Amino acid sequence: MSACVPTRTSDSPHTERVHPPHSPPRAPHRRFRVAGADVSASIAVFLIALPLSLGIALATGAPLQAGLVAAAVGGLVAGRLGGSPLQVSGPAAGLTVVTADLIHRYGWRTTCAITVLAGLVQLGLGCLRVARSALAVSPAIVHGMLAGIGVTIAVAQMHIVLGGSPQSAVLDNLRSLPAQLADLHPAAVAVSALTLILLLLWPRLPGRTGRLLRKVPAALVAVTGATATAVFAGLTQPRVELPSWSSHALAGLPEGPVLGLVAAVLTVTLVCSVQSLLGAVAVDKLIAARPGLTAQVSRSDLDRELLGQGATNVVSGALGGLPVAGVAVRSAANVQAGAVSRNSTMLHGVLVVVAALLMVPVLELIPLASLAALVMAVGIQMVSLHHIRTVTRHREVPVYAITTLGVVFLGVLEGVTLGIAVAVAVSMHRLARTRITHDEKEGVHHVHVRGQLTFLAVPRLSRALHHVPHGSCVVVELDGSFMDHAAYETLQDWQRTHTAQGGSVELTGRRAATETDTGIGSGSGSGSEGVVPSSTVQPVNGTADSPLAGCRCRPWTPWRNHQCDAPPPEAPHGGPAAEHRAEPPNDPSDAEPDGRTSAVLPQVAESAVASGPARSAAASAPEPTEPSERVRQTDATGPGERTESIGAASAAAATGSGPSGRQLVRGISAFQRNTAPLVRGELARLAREGQQPSQLFLTCADSRLVTSMITSSGPGDLFVVRNVGNLVPPPGEESGDDSVAAAIEYAVDVLKVRSITVCGHSGCGAMQALFDAEPGGVQTPLKRWLRHGLPSLERMADPGRPWARLAGRAAADAVEQLCLTNVVEQLDHLRAYASVSRALRAGELELHGMFFHVGEAQAYLLSEAGEGRGEVFDHVGVADLSA
Repeated sequence: MSACVPTRTSDSPHTERVHPPHSPPRAPHRRFRVAGADVSASIAVFLIALPLSLGIALATGAPLQAGLVAAAVGGLVAGRLGGSPLQVSGPAAGLTVVTADLIHRYGWRTTCAITVLAGLVQLGLGCLRVARSALAVSPAIVHGMLAGIGVTIAVAQMHIVLGGSPQSAVLDNLRSLPAQLADLHPAAVAVSALTLILLLLWPRLPGRTGRLLRKVPAALVAVTGATATAVFAGLTQPRVELPSWSSHALAGLPEGPVLGLVAAVLTVTLVCSVQSLLGAVAVDKLIAARPGLTAQVSRSDLDRELLGQGATNVVSGALGGLPVAGVAVRSAANVQAGAVSRNSTMLHGVLVVVAALLMVPVLELIPLASLAALVMAVGIQMVSLHHIRTVTRHREVPVYAITTLGVVFLGVLEGVTLGIAVAVAVSMHRLARTRITHDEKEGVHHVHVRGQLTFLAVPRLSRALHHVPHGSCVVVELDGSFMDHAAYETLQDWQRTHTAQGGSVELTGRRAATETDTGIGSGSGSGSEGVVPSSTVQPVNGTADSPLAGCRCRPWTPWRNHQCDAPPPEAPHGGPAAEHRAEPPNDPSDAEPDGRTSAVLPQVAESAVASGPARSAAASAPEPTEPSERVRQTDATGPGERTESIGAASAAAATGSGPSGRQLVRGISAFQRNTAPLVRGELARLAREGQQPSQLFLTCADSRLVTSMITSSGPGDLFVVRNVGNLVPPPGEESGDDSVAAAIEYAVDVLKVRSITVCGHSGCGAMQALFDAEPGGVQTPLKRWLRHGLPSLERMADPGRPWARLAGRAAADAVEQLCLTNVVEQLDHLRAYASVSRALRAGELELHGMFFHVGEAQAYLLSEAGEGRGEVFDHVGVADLSA
């Protein structure tokens, strides 16, 4: 019998199908299954999409059925073919202005043809795999485009809300608005006001009942409430009219000037593509916020998404539907409703088809004023204050404002074109704008270069360097991210000349780097290939013998515990250089307003000047009297850190003169500069609301265990208890440790944590000490503490208990085996606590065992392997995130 054919045992209850030799077995027949979460999510999305599709169709002036066609096709075609499984496509508010203009110019049938052509262009772009290039558009342009469209929508729908009819242009609508306000229609105003009130108040319903009611979409509640009120009150006003599907207008041959049609196709393609691709990226971020969903849903394939959107627009336009794009509101609702696959998007399309065929009498009860109020609210929300704050922070207000005004007064394509032009102009201005200043402080000349150092700034740089006297001490501060070849050669040639004339030069930038990386100061420019970013320039003294020549810090290790301290350079006669010292300022008032002192101080590798007064052991030696005698001592930190003063002269007194004190100052300073601005808002919220951690994390005090890094947690997530050996003293033990017990009681009874994790690690010094300890002897504090780990030793020595182990391999040695056993034993100690036991019985608490292998940077979680097999620590990988 061939070895490739499986044999059947006589006691096998099933008949195995034998496949031909050397061929894979047939794939099992897969039945189509829809998860319950997808069904509920599709209903939620359908309830949002139905009124919005009708409202957008109304705003464009298209047949109202066209909105339903676009919603159905977007759900079915884009849902099946698109590259973003959870993104929902349909008629989008961002396309309202474009579509309305096309209908006004060319008519409905030609607009459908333009939609088909735009879809074909999208298919071509998807085949060329250029989807990523669409993300190169500045966010300020995209936000400005959406804001301009939102303003246009709101102004137009205001007329319908007041009971009138909108004009085709924004200026015309603004001019006729006073007359419309003088001629109000009370019924339309009442229905619109009720719709807006429900939209505003429904998401803010308080209490448990409100939490349940808020699950119903506010848009559906607003339109339903306004419709019911209008029907029962007998208000006479225009309502939705859905003509028979037999008379539905389909796409026709495009008619109009060729250039105008080409511009229209490009406009629809641009708006649909950019909005869909940005929406797919946003959906990925929403999915990433749900760890259990990440393992089930893959990241968006942008090229496939562009192909799917192109196919959708071809089908929608051919069937007489509106242009289709990914819709942020519906996509967010889909993710938040718990969707787990593209089935939810497709089911929502099926529900739209059912509603369009069977719910026509109900839909025709909806007042047009209610839909207009709904779309007007959507338009107002498109002018996002968050986006305005973002562009303000990044100094892109001109791009945002020009794009918005251009879309409002000229059109979408014209506004986006203006926005791109302004964005390019702003970028060129930033690239060309370089500020170079020169000043002298206590005999040291400072040349400040702020901005990008290109050939355009070389004349001004040469002029500033020419004013520096020969033989003087110079600090050149490069505060930028780019330096081109011309600027690099100018700076290097001047540096060599100045040092040859007896002067000293120090170059400082944003990050540290080795001299071999920069090429400046080594006497050769070949290592840089002529282009050196200022972010890679470090302080040097013009020679190849810099104290930092052996530094190997890299920008990807900002937290690395590595100090670039080097012994002081030797004098020409071979002894230590007596002049190699720091000179503290005579008075704290000499410090500059930003905390940097003007005296010659110890430098860090990326410090702009000095960070604050620091005294060395050599400070008591006689000071050099001439600036040329001052030699800067370089004290480099890890990458990503720049020292700044903390309280000027008090910093030295607070931290001492040793490297550990300076490291503390550097760390705090880096936090205040880089991290504090990012977390200040979240910490302020936690300060107001108090801590509400979900986990108690009990681990070893080993410095290599960074809990926030291992668990990807942030402020307020973990309640951490650290001790030597991650031990949990049994409760009630005489001379036990009340600190750990108090933390456990506080976490369980007060903070109401949902889980407790005991985390051990490889190479644990406490377990090594416990393993090597001999009975008797002097009872030091360490020995007294490690007695709480003796049960772990006894557990490992008990032949009746199988050993805890790592999945796939045995423990490396006896100490690692003790580390694993200790985690299991400490979990047993935890269960003995009254508060923990009570919470476990009530189902309010879970216990987890964890082992972190330091050398492998790999986490393992404890799982029960079965009777007689002991406890197994399973490897944790990306695929396990759903657990």
